[in-house]
Amino acid sequence: MIVKRIKLHQILTGRAAAFYRVSLLVLFLAMFLAPQAWSETCLSSGDMDAATRTALETAGKRYFDMAARGDVASLRQNAIPSLANDFSGVEAAVKDNQTNFAGAQATPRPPFLLKEEGNAPAQRAEFFCGVFGSRGQTADSAVFVIPNLAPGNYGIVTLDVPASKGAHTLSFVLQQMGAEWKLGGFYARAAQVSGHDSNWFIQKAREYKAKGQMHNAFFYYREAEELISPVPFMSTLATDKLYDEAQAAQPADLPTNGPVDLAVGGKTYKITTIFPLAVGNDLNVVVKYQYPDVSNTAQTFQDNIAVIKALVAKYPELRDAFGGVVARAVETSGRDYGVLLPMKDVK
Repeated sequence: MIVKRIKLHQILTGRAAAFYRVSLLVLFLAMFLAPQAWSETCLSSGDMDAATRTALETAGKRYFDMAARGDVASLRQNAIPSLANDFSGVEAAVKDNQTNFAGAQATPRPPFLLKEEGNAPAQRAEFFCGVFGSRGQTADSAVFVIPNLAPGNYGIVTLDVPASKGAHTLSFVLQQMGAEWKLGGFYARAAQVSGHDSNWFIQKAREYKAKGQMHNAFFYYREAEELISPVPFMSTLATDKLYDEAQAAQPADLPTNGPVDLAVGGKTYKITTIFPLAVGNDLNVVVKYQYPDVSNTAQTFQDNIAVIKALVAKYPELRDAFGGVVARAVETSGRDYGVLLPMKDVK
């Protein structure tokens, strides 16, 4: 699965915005007890005027056509200034997805219009779109949580893209500058892995849970979340339900609240994260761990192999669900060194 989360300059900070879970209690308290503090407005497709809706959809299809042609120069010319000055990520994403998008007929989903008011960036801008019920989100609602959002008007446009290698989505975050909607964010994501969509992974997760394979279940729920979310800072009724179901299956021994120890012979490795990752037609599991210095690649390779074998020995159920294991030794600087070992070779 090819996933590109391109930094939205002036909107998103860090490598990518994390997936946000919105508390309904906070939502309703904010809405009804302190309405004067709100500076965010969201209009769903049915709420915005026809001209704005058409302009957003037209801009999204236009930028998709540029991406499908590999026309990076035109995309850059139509980007907001800060993104145009640091365009390498978008360029790489366009190149990676060229074969998926070329010749495809993309279909836009109903867009969203986000309006941030004020005189300074919002530390945490929260947009509640559509109609909410007594239990929170409905089939037509959405929530966007974006850090460090500057005042302005923004459009979220997602297009469904059928492709020979499986369905994809391409989402744009657009910023209004004068009469134009400029490119501010580019998110290309697979909607399927080996022909399997989010619903398939949810069903498999439930099957693993029924068999007591809680690690497999949790990781398959995670993959389902990845496939169902066109952008990482959006939640819907479907993602909220999936989040709740995944949390109920989450094993207590995963490094969710800090590193956990993995003993291998006379060494102890600090595991920082474990997550699923699709590569080509295989779904692998990735384990990252703390490492002092990866410059000695021969030694790091051996430690990666040791970590892979120890992880599978600790969780033998992984053999049933994944095609391989990727171990990545990560320095405090962020520099890392990784090794992929097919599951059939894990002895």
